Order: sequence, then structure tokens, then C-alpha cells
Amino acid sequence: MKTPPAVRPKRPHFSSGPCAKPPGWNPNQIDTRILGRSHRSALGKARLKLAIDLMREMLQLPDSHRIGIVAGSDTGAFEMAMWSMLGARPVTCLAWESFGEGWVTDAVKQLKLDPTIIRADYGELPDLRQVDWSDDVLFTWNGTTSGVRVPHGEWIADDREGLSFADATSAVFAYDLPWDRIDVATFSWQKALGGEGGHGVLILGPRAGERLESFTPDRPLPKIFRLTKGGKLIEGIFTGETINTPSMLAVEDAIVALEWAKSVGGLQGMIARTAANAAALDRIVEGRNWLGHLAQDPTSRSKTSVCLTVDGADVDFIKRFAKLLEAEGAAFDIAGYRDAPPGLRIWCGATIDTADIEALGPWLDWAWEQCQ
Repeated sequence: MKTPPAVRPKRPHFSSGPCAKPPGWNPNQIDTRILGRSHRSALGKARLKLAIDLMREMLQLPDSHRIGIVAGSDTGAFEMAMWSMLGARPVTCLAWESFGEGWVTDAVKQLKLDPTIIRADYGELPDLRQVDWSDDVLFTWNGTTSGVRVPHGEWIADDREGLSFADATSAVFAYDLPWDRIDVATFSWQKALGGEGGHGVLILGPRAGERLESFTPDRPLPKIFRLTKGGKLIEGIFTGETINTPSMLAVEDAIVALEWAKSVGGLQGMIARTAANAAALDRIVEGRNWLGHLAQDPTSRSKTSVCLTVDGADVDFIKRFAKLLEAEGAAFDIAGYRDAPPGLRIWCGATIDTADIEALGPWLDWAWEQCQ
């Protein structure tokens, strides 16, 4: 196939973060009244609270869970939780991809907690039955760089003594998460919502709130990590009074994305769109003997950040492959993550249209032939 296919994906934005904007997005949708105003003004706090309220509605989050907008994307939110809450009891870290390994590094080298570490190779999920729930447990719900996710929340003990810390970016708005089993969750708008980067979201269940008010870590906490004052939670954080100055442009963009999510059926609509995209990519993989899934087990295979193997490919091959598609405007940013085995990574979250996934198949064939 020397001639490029005639039909290109209309929106070739298959990056796994920042991800595609919602269909039909344009900057004129953004309410500009707050731009140039203080986030501490009545209007600023009202817009931040609206973003929080929409996230609660779209995630179907119970009233028992608090939502805060914090700095530093998902990484900032998860590190805020680690530095503020860990050390009260033993810790277990699960790692099956690069971000989980990042939390291991923090726990071992920075916080010096001597955690129990349960690992699995890229493409695999560790044996979750090994987890001792008398520990605090840190894990990544959806391994963005490996394409492996936990299939459900039943492995999280109802009678756990420790807290469950879920790095849930690439998972929220794509799966029906069991909030009664999640004590701490973090994510960023730049993934499933197609929002802008730089801001994280921290969700605290009631047991996490109790931990913060009963435990004082024996380490200095920078201001940006402090969730308590005088032994009590700073409740304003969870009503729109952010610790540091947020980008109100990014907040307004997130509101646009959340309102779009509401328009397509809310959480269930987002889940359905994601599932349809992943199924379309599955059909592409099944029809080509040179493509495969890095995650072999379909029950733990990501439906958002889908990682693919390419027969015989090394890093240089994948770079050429991805650059060909980018130059043609057929697919942007689909090379696998730098620490993962050489392959492709294609975002299938809800802001992608299934027709664009389907149009990608012939382009993958074209690039494969060009690289032989």
C-alpha cells in the first residue's frame, strides 16, 4: 500500500495525555468573565465550586467524599496525599508500569517508609490476593504506560484497616469506580476529560479525612501539601478555596468538558463511548497478525490508554512509524511511553470518536508497509 489511504481521522489526536478535546470543542465556549479576576473573588470561588459540583455529579460521587482542586496535575495530587498521610501504618506499593514505580521511588527514597513492594512486568497485573489490607495500599487503577488496569474493586477489602490510595487518572470517567472502597483518589483533567494540564484533583473518603485529623507526619510539609490547620481539615479546599493560584482559564475549560460529558449521558455515556472506542481498536488488532495487545488478559486490559505490540519493532522502528503518521496528519503522538517496551499507545477515552479509531486502521497498515 504505497498510496496513503484516502480517509483520515477527522481528529487524529490519539495522545494519552494531554488527550483529545471533547468533540466540537472551540475556545468560544469558554466563559471569559473570570479571566483577569481573582480566584478569591466571589465569582472565582463560585466557578471553582461549579467545577467541583460538576465532577461530583459526573462521577456519581457520594456526599461522604470531598473533592479538591490542587496543583501539579495527578502527580501533585498523589504526592500531596502520600506526604500528608503515609507513615501512620505499614505501606504496600503495587507497581506494574512507570507511574506505579514512581510512587515506589517516593515511598522508598524520599519518605523512607520501607514499603512492601508487589511488582509485575509491563503488560501484566500482579497477584492482588497478596495485598495485606492492614497496610496502606498505593496502586494505579489504570496503568497509562502499560495498558493494564485493575478489573474491579472487589479485591479491596471492605474491612481494611489501611487506606486505599488509587492513582485514578486515565480511569475516572471511563470506568464505574467503587467509591466505597476508595479512600484516596487522584486524577487530572488532561486525561479522560480532554482538559488542560497543570491541575490535579484530590478525592478524599471519610477514612482519609479521619487520618489527616488524627495523624501528624514526622516530616516537614511544604505549604502546597498542607491539608490541615490546627489538627483540622481545611474545608475550604473542598469548596473552591484553592491552596495556590489556579489557572482560571483551565478551570473554565474543565467546566466546558464536564458540561459536554453531561450532554453525552454523564458517566454512563462516557463509559459507553470509551468501550466502543476500545472495541473498535480491538477489531483492528484482531485483523492484523503484526499487531497485538501488550496486556494479554482482556479482563485487565485498559480501555483508555491501549498499548499495542508491533511485530519485530524496536525503538527506532516505532519512531519512524509514528513520525510517518504525524507527517500525514493521520495520528499524533501514538508512540509508546519511553520506559515501556517498544510499541504503540492509542487513547480510546470518551473524547475520541469511534469513527476516528476505525479510520486509523488503514493508516496503521500504510505505515507498517512504509517501514518494512
